[in-house]
Amino acid sequence: MPELPEVEVVRRGLERWVSGRVVARAEVLHPRAIRRHVPGAEEFTARLKGRAIGTAERRGKYLWLPLDGSDAILAHLGMSGQLLVVEPGTAPEKHLRVRIAFTDGGPELRFVDQRTFGHVLVTSMVHAAGRAVPEPIAHIAADPFEEHFDEGAFARRLRARRTEVKRALLDQSLVSGVGNIYADEALWRAGLHGSRPTGALTGPQIAGLLGGAREVMSAALAEGGTSFDSLYVNVNGESGYFDRSLAVYGRRDEPCPRCGTPIVRESFMNRSSYSCPRCQPRPRRTSS
Repeated sequence: MPELPEVEVVRRGLERWVSGRVVARAEVLHPRAIRRHVPGAEEFTARLKGRAIGTAERRGKYLWLPLDGSDAILAHLGMSGQLLVVEPGTAPEKHLRVRIAFTDGGPELRFVDQRTFGHVLVTSMVHAAGRAVPEPIAHIAADPFEEHFDEGAFARRLRARRTEVKRALLDQSLVSGVGNIYADEALWRAGLHGSRPTGALTGPQIAGLLGGAREVMSAALAEGGTSFDSLYVNVNGESGYFDRSLAVYGRRDEPCPRCGTPIVRESFMNRSSYSCPRCQPRPRRTSS
């Protein structure tokens, strides 16, 4: 699933190619793609016609296109969703779900989704965590790159979770945008094992964890994101290359870039966790 850097790559593409244009018409080719737009396809298309699109925005793994007035097109890519900018007249993609054409006759915006776990909808905006966001994601926490992200509040809430640090990192109500890949990479950079209790973390450790998350996601963004298969692409259909630079994720039995110890893989919440047993020792269990 695309994480913050991959979604930001798409957002930047939308900002370049879509922002400032006016919708001529929209077409829904698969109802599941707008399943969270409760009024249905007819209302979805009618609500978009003639609307001007503002600057593309993002919070965590969600992105949206503000519309004139107080609405927005909210999108979540799910496991395989793609927002593509395609010249009119180009043959429909095999898994094309939604198509939006513009009054200037230029490139269309297409939502393509093989597995149909992603979705788009038109929704109203509300104010949450320091900024205006689409109403369905008002419960999502700010991500580490937002201007209003409060590091002190994050540290207090993290300690109060009383859980394992990796589990907390994946909690989108605590901090948004960090998924399995970048959680492992941030923990490696901070020298913390994912099972470390959040209540025992020190201020410098939390600062190091946040710094590691920002650092690795910034590096991934610079390389177009992390692509493990052909389903994640930017708006021009191009894949990112940061998977070649990952330190631990997917590197089982390969040497740690810092100390040379073989990376280990462990099961975690029906996923995989990767870490260096030397740089990230498991916390010692204490007897009650």
